[in-house]
Amino acid sequence: MIKPLRGRHRAVAVCLLMALLAACSSSPGKRSDSGGVAATRPAQDGAPSYFRDVSQIPDAVPTPHYGPYKASPYSVLGRSYTPMQDGRNYRETGLASWYGTKFHGQLTANGENYDLYGMTAAHKTLPLPTYVRVTNLDNQRSIIVRVNDRGPFHSDRIIDLSYAGAVKLGFAERGTARVRVEGIDPVVWQQQNGGAASVAAAQPRSASRAAQTAALEGGLYLQVGAFASDQAAEQLRREIQGLVQAPVFVSPVEVDARTLHRVRLGPVDSHDEAQQLMERLRLANLGSPTLVSTN
Repeated sequence: MIKPLRGRHRAVAVCLLMALLAACSSSPGKRSDSGGVAATRPAQDGAPSYFRDVSQIPDAVPTPHYGPYKASPYSVLGRSYTPMQDGRNYRETGLASWYGTKFHGQLTANGENYDLYGMTAAHKTLPLPTYVRVTNLDNQRSIIVRVNDRGPFHSDRIIDLSYAGAVKLGFAERGTARVRVEGIDPVVWQQQNGGAASVAAAQPRSASRAAQTAALEGGLYLQVGAFASDQAAEQLRREIQGLVQAPVFVSPVEVDARTLHRVRLGPVDSHDEAQQLMERLRLANLGSPTLVSTN
């Protein structure tokens, strides 16, 4: 005859049973590069458990893209999609949703790490990357995001915003909202908003590695942008300085009888450092830096 457990023995047995059930129901952790076990991403998507004020997160800055766009046909869940080759004239009204913790840190379709606090979005057929303005038709709030991912794969939704984007548009708690999505021409946007791409910034990023290395040997810096407005240049300088250790400064120059305020950082010590800085700023939606001379 088995005697019933009493007092502390019963409590210990319950704890052991709960631990066993938890171990059986959990999935294996993701193996990290260092050999340890990284935290497994949540089984269900949702908002982060800690509060962060997203009102100060700036919108994505439309920046001309000179490399190849990702716009090849693909298939998901048995359905084929053919992306458009140019999203500047895109206009559509429909439902927006958002994605958060389940995908935070995972690779997007554009090969970047998804940041639920970034001003980004997923779309089924826009070329990657594309900049769009999203307006909540219920409250007329509007944001600019950079489309760098694919989705949402639900027939009744046209765009998936980051968690931060959904909060800024005022529908994170509700889950969806009726929105208007409008493609942006980065060149036109910069002209209309006090920004002007310099000659160096307008050069294609496909310049040869040999040319970039030779430029670095001459003591070059990275230029992120050039603006007619000194306030716009100073704002970008502060945002960049918060991300990098290298000095960031505004360098004015006269071009066609007007002053452009160039945002630069450096000096750059090596080609590898330059590439790392370029990638960090690009992923932060702070432009596409180019190597420029100190003149």
